[in-house]
Amino acid sequence: MEIVAYGVLSDEEPLLRAAFDEAFDGRHGLRCLGLFLDRDTAPTAVGHEVVLSSVNDTLDAGVLRALADGGVRMIAQRSTGYNNIDLAAARKLGLTVARVSSYSPYSVAEFAWTLALAVNRRIVRAAHRTREFDFRLDGLMGRDLRGRTAGVVGTGKIGAAFTRIAHGFGMRLLGWDIAENPDCLALGMEYVPRERLFAEADLVSLHVPLLPDTHHLVDARALALMKDDSILVNSSRGGLVDTDALLETLRAGRLTGVGLDVYEEEAGVFFLDKSLEVMTDERLARLMTFGNVLLTSHQAYFTEDAVGQIVRTTVSNVEDYLAGRTGENTLVGAVAP
Repeated sequence: MEIVAYGVLSDEEPLLRAAFDEAFDGRHGLRCLGLFLDRDTAPTAVGHEVVLSSVNDTLDAGVLRALADGGVRMIAQRSTGYNNIDLAAARKLGLTVARVSSYSPYSVAEFAWTLALAVNRRIVRAAHRTREFDFRLDGLMGRDLRGRTAGVVGTGKIGAAFTRIAHGFGMRLLGWDIAENPDCLALGMEYVPRERLFAEADLVSLHVPLLPDTHHLVDARALALMKDDSILVNSSRGGLVDTDALLETLRAGRLTGVGLDVYEEEAGVFFLDKSLEVMTDERLARLMTFGNVLLTSHQAYFTEDAVGQIVRTTVSNVEDYLAGRTGENTLVGAVAP
């Protein structure tokens, strides 16, 4: 059997192939494609029983129907998020769907701190200046984080890792979640209502999944509550932030800095080279005009450790499917091969 993987990045492919070679020892082939899976590319999956999808693939009812008609029986998503997959449609079509329920939380937490520190200390502007031999410090003043308040929205594994780093900086810790994390409480975190967190935090970092209840969690009202000199970091999902409201806040001269590794309309843009094209997404283009905004292309997870865990779990999910098993990563029940 040949398995086909979509949206495979050049740095990811060697890890993916090594994991498959070790697990299947040549019994199953692996075809790696850089293109994303959608209505136009779905025909390339014809004849493949197993598809390895990425978070930027479009797996709506129409695509899933095309995949099923072409012989696909199992979809293994190489990410934790799966809001791009119509699970109800997959269930009706008899498809097995699995995901990677967890991987190194430190990859994302450390990158969230990279964004926070970079915007606080104006690192990008400073680097651009020094490359041109401009060594002035004008406009580069940041602030000590010690003694200031970190607001952690979502204190699961990634949020807890972010909190431990904040504790190391000597910050006051505020948290918001549906359940309190004992590890965060042990560090001195105080769980407070969401409104109080936004109002008191000097740094707000988002670590919740994108669900109907969390869509535009950071809206105009939340942004209005934030201090004028606070920092907002989002390394979770783009849809957590109302981009229009954020743009209005930035145009008003508020917020010291914004670090974004995700964007609510990133599909079809992130992971692609758009440098020779006109950027037609006006909101994204406007975000890039603000000197206090640092935007990266969904790379927080992208470490050898995290990607290694992702590919190993993906292999395990395929093995479960082939054996007719379900596991903690199964989203839609197994179909016996």
